[in-house]
Amino acid sequence: MKKIIFLLSTAIIAFTGCRNQDPNLTADVEIPVSVEDIKLKSIEEFINTTGTAFPKGEIELKSKITASYFLEKNSQTGRSWQLGDRVKNGSVIARLEDQEYINNVKLETNQLNLELMESELKKQESLYEKGGVTLKDLKTAGINYENAKTTVVNAKLQLDKTKIVAPIDGVIVDLPYYTQGTQIETGKTIVKIMDYQIMYMDVQLPEKYISVIKPGQIARLTNYTIPKDTIIGKITQLSPAINADTRTFKGNISIENRNYILRPGMFVKADIVTSHKDSVIVVPKTIILSRQKGKTVFIVDRGVATERIIETGLENITDVEVIRGLAKNDRLVTSGFETLSNRSKVKIIK
Repeated sequence: MKKIIFLLSTAIIAFTGCRNQDPNLTADVEIPVSVEDIKLKSIEEFINTTGTAFPKGEIELKSKITASYFLEKNSQTGRSWQLGDRVKNGSVIARLEDQEYINNVKLETNQLNLELMESELKKQESLYEKGGVTLKDLKTAGINYENAKTTVVNAKLQLDKTKIVAPIDGVIVDLPYYTQGTQIETGKTIVKIMDYQIMYMDVQLPEKYISVIKPGQIARLTNYTIPKDTIIGKITQLSPAINADTRTFKGNISIENRNYILRPGMFVKADIVTSHKDSVIVVPKTIILSRQKGKTVFIVDRGVATERIIETGLENITDVEVIRGLAKNDRLVTSGFETLSNRSKVKIIK
């Protein structure tokens, strides 16, 4: 009898313990995940390279005579020219004054002589038509006129040396300081101007891409100092020869830099676009799992995660095109997928 009572007591305790047990311990665990509705996007496949950006136009102007130096004013700012000022073709940057030099050029005297030689030539032409002079006299007058014209041209070229004039549109990148009125010697640098609205960069490309990269392809250019700006360039030239030491071939990228965002000498990262697709399914590379059965991702439907085998197409550093296995508006798991298995219950925390 005591044995029966003991067994009944044990059964009652066990039953009561089961009833008081936390029901969550027997329920399925919901794994927290973030999801994103799949929308059609564009994707580019590109090849990375780097190089230094150089200006298309660059000129250094030096003094061609020994004379007194005077820096001119920038008509746009009303102050003397400074580093970083933009100049137009024909802008006078500085003048070099030497009265003795100007006197020796004798421009006015030579211009008067040219006028006399022109009058003499016209006179000889009139007389020759009337038979008043010989052909030799006419030709002599013509030679004298041409010589006088050449002398005036040379005199103007000599006077041009007294002005430092910008021959291109650009930006002043070097402007050595000289005291106003001080005498500077021939050959001294006065100003250096660069036109970098159009730039170029030479790049070395791996041999394996020689049949992939072609002239005309777009390159997207960035620099760490301008992380929010992407400059557009274009492949303009490609060498057909492979460097035997580096196993690379040379390419040239032309860069549109209308807003002067890139600066001469900047180290630039270039992504050369070799393929492009619009309106396709694109997913982040980081969410793709490599399984024995292939590449997979997880989608969520009615609180349950389902593993999908996918096939991929174009890809770049961050993204991959999915050509089979997913559809538009599928709810793609973007975080929390590491601990999922097929048919796991999930809780969306997005």
